[in-house]
Amino acid sequence: MGQTSIATGIVSAYDPTFGFNGGPQIENRTIDEIYEAALAEGGIVTVWHGGDETNQQDGLKQAFEARFPNITLNITVDVSKYHDGNIDRQLATGGVYVDSVILQTLHDYPRWDEEGALLHYLPLNFYDLEPSFRDLRGAWYGVLVFGWSFIWNQDKVSEGPKEFDDFLKPEFKDKLVLTYPNDDDAVLYAFDLILQQYGYEWFEKLLEQNPRWVRGTGTPVTLISQSNSTSSVTFTAGVGLTAPEPLAISFPTQGQFVTWPQRAAILKDAPHPEGAKLLHNFLLSEEHQSSLGSWSVRKDIPAPAGYAELADIPSTNPDGFESFMADRARAERLRLFFEDKIGTAQGLSPLKDEL
Repeated sequence: MGQTSIATGIVSAYDPTFGFNGGPQIENRTIDEIYEAALAEGGIVTVWHGGDETNQQDGLKQAFEARFPNITLNITVDVSKYHDGNIDRQLATGGVYVDSVILQTLHDYPRWDEEGALLHYLPLNFYDLEPSFRDLRGAWYGVLVFGWSFIWNQDKVSEGPKEFDDFLKPEFKDKLVLTYPNDDDAVLYAFDLILQQYGYEWFEKLLEQNPRWVRGTGTPVTLISQSNSTSSVTFTAGVGLTAPEPLAISFPTQGQFVTWPQRAAILKDAPHPEGAKLLHNFLLSEEHQSSLGSWSVRKDIPAPAGYAELADIPSTNPDGFESFMADRARAERLRLFFEDKIGTAQGLSPLKDEL
């Protein structure tokens, strides 16, 4: 077989050099005008969204399609670390069929931008975003704030934890359910923050509590909520700032808890760019941001009642996760460190289990 035949495999359509190709597209239409353009384009938006339960974005689909009739939001939820490799495959083969990507793998976005794969687009309300949550040229920007809180079932636990040391109390033995830190980078980051502050001895004592290790950050909430489960407490999940009964939440004031802006980007070769623009403008709109029940990525939208602004909370740094994710060599060493202590992640993908 000659070299010509060999070379007809994967060929990237993207230029990994400097890419001096002009400024971003700046949105100056109303959202209703973007809606009309999306309808004319075909009325479809295809999104890949990070997550670990297939139904996690059903609310977004329902809200978006209700707001924009005759627009179909095809949204696929999967673990971000699996989505990104499949996006790379699309980019490498020139077969892009996804319009928008909203993932936890923050380090992928600068790389994709360097490869010329992302649309530089400044949606409406772009400058209302926290400056550190947005790329200067609109290659990516945060669309929602995620974070881990202390969560417990009030029907099973008389008093919930307030600081990380509380998880070592005798009353929580055999009641903790935690996501494998070696299976999820955001949980890995949480453990990194804890051990940097409390030392390795804290982790040894945590293991003596006999926690149940699970895959996915949605799984602990499911187990805690079940009346027939002994699992009662976790710190590797989030339910927003208003917990559904009988759950309760708190945030540490001495230890550091994890928050980050989940990033979104439109692929430059997206087959439905107008639909993707409509979705991103909706995600950053005041109506949507105010409905999330959490901190907003927009600096002009106040925190929910009873909570301080995210930037004013000393026990979290929403920009820290980006730096953690960017150092892939250290993250991999840390992942293997915890894998040695608790074993490889066991069980089906959280998208396929029955919990």
